[in-house]
Amino acid sequence: MDNPNRYDTMQYRRCGRCGLKLPAISLGLWHNFGADDDRANARDMVLRSFDAGITHFDLANNYGPPPGSAEETFGRTLREDLSAHRDELVVSTKAGHLMWPGPYGEWGSRKYLLASLDQSLRRLGLDYVDIFYSHRHDPETPLEETMGALVTAVKSGKALYAGISSYDAGATNRAAEILRSEGVPPLIHQPAYNLFERWVENGLSDVLLREGIGCIPFSPLAQGLLAGRYTGGIAPDSRAGKPCGFLRPEHITEQKLRRVRALAGIAESRGQSLAQMSVAWLLAKPFVTSVLIGASRWSQIEENLRATENTVFSPSELDAIDRACQL
Repeated sequence: MDNPNRYDTMQYRRCGRCGLKLPAISLGLWHNFGADDDRANARDMVLRSFDAGITHFDLANNYGPPPGSAEETFGRTLREDLSAHRDELVVSTKAGHLMWPGPYGEWGSRKYLLASLDQSLRRLGLDYVDIFYSHRHDPETPLEETMGALVTAVKSGKALYAGISSYDAGATNRAAEILRSEGVPPLIHQPAYNLFERWVENGLSDVLLREGIGCIPFSPLAQGLLAGRYTGGIAPDSRAGKPCGFLRPEHITEQKLRRVRALAGIAESRGQSLAQMSVAWLLAKPFVTSVLIGASRWSQIEENLRATENTVFSPSELDAIDRACQL
């Protein structure tokens, strides 16, 4: 590792109306970076990604398994391989989902969020993270309290920017108002968004554009469906093949596979794989800053990186894609 030309080919895009730029492709450590995963493979993916110009690495307190272990794995790579490059990296983490037992171990209270951030910093071996997210909207905690915790994180120097994830349009609009009133404008929103899951387009994208908030979609390949991985069956090592996965075998219906096959034909006509076209389709959206990919090996990351070579879609291609998604 140590490619002096790592920044020459990656596109870096401004995050909303702030000063920070993110790579068009960011790497998420939701899967394959836990304590039971191959440590050498995890290290290889991080280092090769950095050499390819991927400067943003996305984590959360509960990533693993077990919870916290992805931060520990990445923290070890930071310490052993990337310590000299800390200022070239954007490291993000989140808190919101269940992390420890009892009434203070999840959701959006000030107590939970700030305790979680301190724990994350210890696991990562860092004094600060670049982005700290509220991982999900807590309907039972005043939004002022949750956003106030993000403000404290930034003003204390433990985070440089504040982000939110999976907030709907109304909650995003209110969160932006609160954060701006405290002098900590929201940097970024991280929603699930892909060709099959388009709730972002029902109001949230308008809020992001109006407020100048960046967007970094996760699950761009719909847990592997849009990589065409399941057209020949469900492999035991796939997301759908794991007993605790979010994508279940019953989710892979013949209707979805019919849509996948139609989309793959459009991608082929563009000279792209289905995965590349799916990522490119997101990057073509004016409110999207970066696309957050996951991977189990470097070759998958390498393939997704090539999506940036063609992010222009003709009106007829967009119409064909929409029709394929409605089959």
